[in-house]
Amino acid sequence: MRGVASLAFLLTVAVLCSAATASRTAATANCSRASVGLTPLVDLSSGSYQGFRGGLYPGGRNAPSTVYLKKGMAYVKLVKPRAADGRLSTSGRVVLLSIGMSNTTQEFSEFKRMADAGTRKSPSVIVVDGAQGGQDAERTKDPSAPFWSNIDRRLEADGVTSRQVQVAWVKQAIARPTEAFPADAKRLQTNMRAIVQIMRQRYPNLRLVYLSSRTYGGYATTQLNPEPYAYQSGFAVKWLVQERIEGKLKGPWLAWGPYLWTDGTKGRRDGLTWTCEDVREDGTHPSASGRQKVAAQLVRFFETSPTARPWFSRGSLSSAAAAVSTG
Repeated sequence: MRGVASLAFLLTVAVLCSAATASRTAATANCSRASVGLTPLVDLSSGSYQGFRGGLYPGGRNAPSTVYLKKGMAYVKLVKPRAADGRLSTSGRVVLLSIGMSNTTQEFSEFKRMADAGTRKSPSVIVVDGAQGGQDAERTKDPSAPFWSNIDRRLEADGVTSRQVQVAWVKQAIARPTEAFPADAKRLQTNMRAIVQIMRQRYPNLRLVYLSSRTYGGYATTQLNPEPYAYQSGFAVKWLVQERIEGKLKGPWLAWGPYLWTDGTKGRRDGLTWTCEDVREDGTHPSASGRQKVAAQLVRFFETSPTARPWFSRGSLSSAAAAVSTG
């Protein structure tokens, strides 16, 4: 009997190990799908996708117009060190907050590590990762969602307040989308519009909001947010920014942050690629190299963008603080 019991135990272990191996195999990213043949929006400026023109901004442009950029620079001038109660202060802080789901928090937390460890970020800028796993646009569009109170706790843990939040990076998606284009992108656009309005209410000194769409989703092995939905999320951002340009949306100045989508290993004109090594087993969430790749894009953006460099870079806020002290 003892031998039979031992044999049964060994068989059970073997079955469990086999199931675990099968599960890992099923979860392995689809590395064979290294391209889906879609053209990144930044390379589609003179072309179109299903009747909708490319480019990040209206007219097929990849940068804001001179007029819209000038409006943005006016908002940049309002980004100044503030005390906990929101009043201008020479010893105050400028909070850069992230809003989004699992990919966002994984990428932004790496950016925070890089920015805090570097020497180029202004010491007045406090980077706070407000993004949270499992919190897609369908959930965070609700102003009463726990997502927002969780951010309050994260701000408090970093020694800052909602009145010091002046800049945000938003990267959102809808989990398991099923609608055909353009309905899927328009739904995400509507959700992100609601999210920006919630931010406007919760963060009264919010001046600048930068948005990004998904990274390449061709390696996905689940329906969480595969292609072409990852690609099409770029149109949701494009159309929301256009709303702000046309004056249909009030509040903080909206603009593109780094555009992250590229056609897998085929890449895009600027050389950015997204390999199978850049994703985890599900093909959707970024691996360590993927997180670093996105974080590097964020660092480059905040250090070089004309509307970010004035407040993000070391020494840039010293003049703003001096202006505060002199009245």
